[in-house]
Amino acid sequence: MTTTPAVPAPTGPAGGPALPQRRKLVTAIPGPKSQELMARKQAAVADGVGTVMPVFVERAGGGIVQDVDGNALIDFGSGIAVTSVGNSAEAVVRRAAEQLSRFTHTCAMVTPYEGYVEVCEELARLTPGDHAKKSALFNSGAEAVENAVKIARYATGRQAVVVFEHGYHGRTNLTMALTAKNMPYKHGFGPFAPEIHRVPVAYPFRWLTGPEHCAEEAAAQVVDQISKQIGAQNTAAIVIEPLLGEGGFIEPARGFLPRLAAFAREHGIVFVADEIQSGFCRTGQWFACEDENVVPDLITTAKGIAGGLPLSAVTGRAEIMDAAHAGGLGGTYGGNPVACAAALGAIETMRELDLNARARRIEEIMKPRLAELAGRYETIGEVRGRGAMLAVELVRPGGGREPDPEATAAVARYCHGQGLLVLTCGTYGNVLRFLPPLVIGEDLLAEGLDILETAFATLSAPVGRR
Repeated sequence: MTTTPAVPAPTGPAGGPALPQRRKLVTAIPGPKSQELMARKQAAVADGVGTVMPVFVERAGGGIVQDVDGNALIDFGSGIAVTSVGNSAEAVVRRAAEQLSRFTHTCAMVTPYEGYVEVCEELARLTPGDHAKKSALFNSGAEAVENAVKIARYATGRQAVVVFEHGYHGRTNLTMALTAKNMPYKHGFGPFAPEIHRVPVAYPFRWLTGPEHCAEEAAAQVVDQISKQIGAQNTAAIVIEPLLGEGGFIEPARGFLPRLAAFAREHGIVFVADEIQSGFCRTGQWFACEDENVVPDLITTAKGIAGGLPLSAVTGRAEIMDAAHAGGLGGTYGGNPVACAAALGAIETMRELDLNARARRIEEIMKPRLAELAGRYETIGEVRGRGAMLAVELVRPGGGREPDPEATAAVARYCHGQGLLVLTCGTYGNVLRFLPPLVIGEDLLAEGLDILETAFATLSAPVGRR
């Protein structure tokens, strides 16, 4: 058995004991109970619903996920950036439980309720820009992106939508068309929605002429393709993640996003910031586009918005949001009252604990350790990201930039076996991404990094030994 010193959970379920904040392994991973449940899953759940780490969760909170076998795992995933305030934040649990005791659903389009309006008011306050804003609430990130495209098309009377290499926007038919990566998201699921046009993104690590030319050259290529191949006058929207998520935690070269936003403004194109993974304090700011003072026309949010309950939103300029006819936006469950209550609790927690500052502190702790590893192991080609949205891209040794997805998978498997939940991503499957809850204890961060370091020491040779 391996353990770390216990510390109080930063947040805990209302009325219940805090989950001890220590890693604890009492069985191999996965344990026997998880294996039994996995057998039941394989018999009852479609094979297309995959599993990253084959353990079944019993409790979670702070920076710990506890499985049914009693193993307590360090969480560097946050349910893919969802549980930024922890899996059982007091304000989220309290507000959601209170709402559950009153009513679970009426459908906001039939008989509305105050919580829906309160969330939209908060979004107007929190999102970038001092212009008049309105919102519409949905269930998932894909729904939010799809509705942003609907709104942009209706407002402009145009059809073409511009998206980017390495972008990820969802799994519905339209958002699969917007998404760049084929496997596992698009393979075999076509045909896809038309009038989607993909252009280069300013990816400094892989820009052929070097990172110093990346922003200017990439922006010039985008403008040229839109102008010559699509027609700016035909383009309804430019949709981009200010910090790309599933595509590899790519930070577009500085200057790229402002150039795109300026071009969109000049030509009446709706500029859509997809902040589904990067929003709500994840990068050390409320939204990643604030890093370069970019003010989008529309912004899509989900994941971290509601502490783990399903909720998403499109927020934007009032005149654009109001373009669609009455009844044109909505959905049976969109803006569910319990999810809205949870969102208000999550935002309360973010403010009270100053989770933007906490995300920046996580970067201060993690990034130097990751950079140190990069200096020792040539398989780490780049360390990147902001706040608590960090990544390392793995390449084959030898000085080139050939992706190494096998090494990436091996490091992840080692971490999982040692009780550290990490995720992979990237168009080439060669990026380890780190998304710890913003309430995680610093001792757990340090221990998780120790496990990661041991993984590289075990599986890689230091620089100069190959």
